Amino acid sequence: MSDYSNQILIDRRGKDRVSKFKPAVMLLVPLAAILFQVYVPMFFKYLSYLELPVLVTVYFSLMKQNQIVGTLAGAAIGLAQDSLADHPLGMFGIVKTLVGYFASSLSLRFDVEHPGLRFLVGFCFFCFHELLYWMLTSALLGHEGGFAAVRTLLAGVLNAAVAVPLFALLDKLRERP
Repeated sequence: MSDYSNQILIDRRGKDRVSKFKPAVMLLVPLAAILFQVYVPMFFKYLSYLELPVLVTVYFSLMKQNQIVGTLAGAAIGLAQDSLADHPLGMFGIVKTLVGYFASSLSLRFDVEHPGLRFLVGFCFFCFHELLYWMLTSALLGHEGGFAAVRTLLAGVLNAAVAVPLFALLDKLRERP
């Protein structure tokens, strides 16, 4: 890549851009997202399209910029969500583990502070999550049924639109140096 394109896409500041969070934030924010995902759609069906645990996984993986941390965060959030879901344990764990790994890998190469890039990342990772979840349920559990591409794309836009202000809100919870 040329130096010009590196200046646009890559932040060369290195380790000083790795975000730090208080342990309570790292625990309570994913817990709130999981509880939202499980209980709020019981009362408001149209909010079932929001996948806040995925967005929280993506955010913490992007901000920590460490593939191991992103993988472990995705696994923990996914397994916690699995424990409250009505399907076999591990499905969200596997999917969110991969989402966390790939999100943290992306953050090592690109500066993910720009709202436009955050929208794109939210959209892509939501669609990746849904596609991978569908593939796993088809392959491992033998569930039949096609992939709802149009519904996934529309829900992806909704989740991406929620990701931008959610990420800005979560930015305020970072520890300042």
